[in-house]
Amino acid sequence: MNEFIQALSLGGTGPTIAIKDTIDIAGYATTAASRALADTHPAVQHAEVVERLLDAGWHIVGKANMHELAFGMTGINDYTGTPQNPQDASRIPGGSSSGSAAAVGLKLADAALGTDTGGSIRGPAACCGVIGLKPTCGRVSRRGVAPRESTLDCVGPFARDMQTIVAVMQAITGDFDMRAAHAPQTGAWNVGIVQVDATPEILKAVTRAVRQADGTARTVNLAGLAAAFEAGVSIINAETSRAFGHLVATGKLGADLDARLRAAAKTTAAQCDAAESVRKQFTAAVDHALESVDVLILPTLPALPITLDEARGGTSVIAMSSLIRPFNLSGHPALSLPLPIDGSPLKAGLQIVGRRGADEQVCAIAAHFEAALAA
Repeated sequence: MNEFIQALSLGGTGPTIAIKDTIDIAGYATTAASRALADTHPAVQHAEVVERLLDAGWHIVGKANMHELAFGMTGINDYTGTPQNPQDASRIPGGSSSGSAAAVGLKLADAALGTDTGGSIRGPAACCGVIGLKPTCGRVSRRGVAPRESTLDCVGPFARDMQTIVAVMQAITGDFDMRAAHAPQTGAWNVGIVQVDATPEILKAVTRAVRQADGTARTVNLAGLAAAFEAGVSIINAETSRAFGHLVATGKLGADLDARLRAAAKTTAAQCDAAESVRKQFTAAVDHALESVDVLILPTLPALPITLDEARGGTSVIAMSSLIRPFNLSGHPALSLPLPIDGSPLKAGLQIVGRRGADEQVCAIAAHFEAALAA
């Protein structure tokens, strides 16, 4: 695997797509970009999402690189290589679906599939200046996706435009309503701007985006956002430790993964129980907030991505997921759309969160924002 994708050619003559290396493709090993899994036997059958893409005529061009074992936010991988951030080669591409976002941003594929357990689609999308969608939890099949068991993880698409996002969703989701996903946003529609901590430039850009899109906005104080972030960390640590903790004994993990898995193994049952309580409370809070608005919007990331040198020097990146990880816990669909910033060549991310099961409405509203921001 190079720093972007392991090239292959599979399927029809339709649009091209890359598949994250946690998703099975028959005949190829699913290694999660880890030396510890390098000798894994090839998958004997396609993941369900791969089967659906092939049935729909998509052309698979490669397995996308990633942060090792899908357990990191930077996208740095010293074993398989670190994908280049298409917006700024000096900055991190974001993780864990780094190769998927970078491949789309650099036009190596029309689309890509990633997985999002704690922001791993939306974070790289915001870093790399592309669109990334985490569907409603459970809406898209995870059969044939690693880790095999997860209460947070979702498979979803990356693309450079909303039309392609919708096309991928139609292919991988059996009941996706194309008409609703393409519905024009005419008449009165309401957005709730969630009050969060982020850089002034990004917060200003979010407010400006609503104005450009002619939405009716109100501010929303979303109770429990910080607690949901912490709960999401506890659950991902416990579930990832169960899935991959045994690999520490191989001595083949990258230094960051070795340290993270050792720490994750210390997650207690009491922490998990408390996290599940927070999950119920926060899910109810998001549901309640969405009773009075069509979608919630907030930044995808609280700041622009740090540089590779800063990340390698030890700068903490855990706060990167402070605004995205909570919606893995609640299960709501959430999309990151490139967001222009005044005075910067880099785009941030506008996160659009919808009601559970209303992925089509999130796509339709995102397409409206896309058109307004391009005007």
